[in-house]
Amino acid sequence: MTIVKPSICFFLLVSIISLSIGCATLPNVSEMIDETRTAENPHQIVSSKGLLSPEKSKAIMDRLKRSVASTDMFERHTAVIESVTESPLTKGNKVTLLADGQATYAAMFKAMQNAKDHINLESYIIEDDEIGRKFADLLLHKQAGGVQVNLIYDGVGSMNTPASFFQRLREGGIQVVGFNPINPLKGREHWGLTHRDHRKILILDGKVAIIGGINISKVYSSSPLERTQDEKMPIRWRDTDVQIEGPAVAEFQKLFLDTWMKQKGPKLSERNYFPHLKEEGNALVRVVGSTPGETNRIPFIMYVSAITFADCSIHMTNSYFIPDGQVAKALTDAARRGVDVKIILPGITDSQLALYAQRYYYSDLLKSGVKLYEHSTALLHAKTAVVDNVWSTVGSTNMDYMSLLSNDEVNAVILSREFAVEMEKMFARDLARSRQIQWDEWKKRPLLQRFREWITHLFSHWM
Repeated sequence: MTIVKPSICFFLLVSIISLSIGCATLPNVSEMIDETRTAENPHQIVSSKGLLSPEKSKAIMDRLKRSVASTDMFERHTAVIESVTESPLTKGNKVTLLADGQATYAAMFKAMQNAKDHINLESYIIEDDEIGRKFADLLLHKQAGGVQVNLIYDGVGSMNTPASFFQRLREGGIQVVGFNPINPLKGREHWGLTHRDHRKILILDGKVAIIGGINISKVYSSSPLERTQDEKMPIRWRDTDVQIEGPAVAEFQKLFLDTWMKQKGPKLSERNYFPHLKEEGNALVRVVGSTPGETNRIPFIMYVSAITFADCSIHMTNSYFIPDGQVAKALTDAARRGVDVKIILPGITDSQLALYAQRYYYSDLLKSGVKLYEHSTALLHAKTAVVDNVWSTVGSTNMDYMSLLSNDEVNAVILSREFAVEMEKMFARDLARSRQIQWDEWKKRPLLQRFREWITHLFSHWM
């Protein structure tokens, strides 16, 4: 959570990481689109009672399509995603938008207090601060009361958290797994420095899931609405999560248990991890997870195809924006064909290098008609998008190479006109607290600033 500054150590680390990444590449989404363009497979939707017939699935998609202005993205985007993932599109979900850390933590604590069978928590960062200790105290209390708690934390993300913090949890009966510990001698079979678990998932009794971009840290717990004037106070972080109830929760549970197994976690206690899930709402939800491997970068494929098929609008927020060529081209192409493309990015940062690298892409995007904004009242950490007023995503995936290439990530894709309206309201609030980057001013920026952007861009694959 500290500000990263250029140093000899950084460039040495870059060299080490480059060897670890090897020749990893992102999939060619254009080829996938071409392959599915002529496919005639009907879209499949799963309900609480099982797989719906093609006729019922088509009727649901047709109703959704009629709820918004003309868009072709349902059929075309869904066909691409279904060609690369076994995670189904599920109906009958209730999705609640949690638009900042305070709302997310309140929902998390309420859900944990109500848990009766098990709590599964997976987080990139779990800090030993007042928020982390509050989580630990409640989890230990629930464990002592007969609720099984299983926890996964990332070895790099939580490297500043003392081992005693997690040992206290283990001594209280909580099952704890450190994902890919930094020390390779403690690593699992497929240890890798760049393979990180960047997911943030909380699952309660297999019936409620809370996911998004929020880690377990005090930086998210204050109001994101105003920038602090006290330089001694920590920067406020602005992030987004969602709470999901309904059939989609089982897909998050599968991801958690799969990670537990791959990391060779201790044998799990017998619990009802997959209870019968009744329909709780009207949203269609697909769980999109990624693991290393060219064909497994599902969030990347999701973003590129959604942008490619957008007809009306793309409203995106992203915390570390270092897009690859496919994402950049999809955005510029969308703007040139008349799509309203607006992207809110951080103006306040915990990494000056990431900010310089982010700004390297502004010129091409602005010249194509993409509207760029920098959030100015908090450190923007949200990873969200809403397309054509009906397709939304909230999750952990950043638009940087580490996230797109190497990390375990998870996003929820929500098809719902009602939820998209809430997303657009949130986007408008963030827009009001952001400064638009104007091309006429941007092209006159100082030479030193341009040089910083260019030199940092050379190392963008390792950010």
